[in-house]
Parts: sequence; structure tokens; C-alpha cells
Amino acid sequence: MFRARRADRIKLVYFDGTGVCLFSKRLEDGKFQWPAIADGVVRLTAAQLQALLEGLDWRRVHERRQTRVPIAAS
Repeated sequence: MFRARRADRIKLVYFDGTGVCLFSKRLEDGKFQWPAIADGVVRLTAAQLQALLEGLDWRRVHERRQTRVPIAAS
């Protein structure tokens, strides 16, 4: 994944099993919220990556919370 200097454009290169694909996106308004780099690697969950590509703040995405299912109605 590559980000433009102004942070309004990104390019993502990935292998889909049959070949290399290039995804490019430019935001009309705003900037992509780029994650911090730790040890030369950026780590995002699938949900965080989806939020980043949509131009949303990926830091607001969290793991799905586990809910307890009631055993019997009260």
C-alpha cells in the first residue's frame, strides 16, 4: 500500500491468486488517516482496511463485542 504525499490518494498492490492487481483511490475531500508504522510494517484488520479505503477513520473500528446469550427467558 502506498500513500501520496498529500494523503488524499492511495495505491494498493495485491496478488489475487491469478495475477497482480492495482487498486487506486483519490478522495475528493479530506485525507486518508494513515496508521503508524511499527518495525517497518503497518498492521490493520480487514475491517480497519475497509474503513481506510472508504476514507473513514480506521481507528474508530473495533473488534466485534461478544454478547452473552440468555439461557432462559426471565
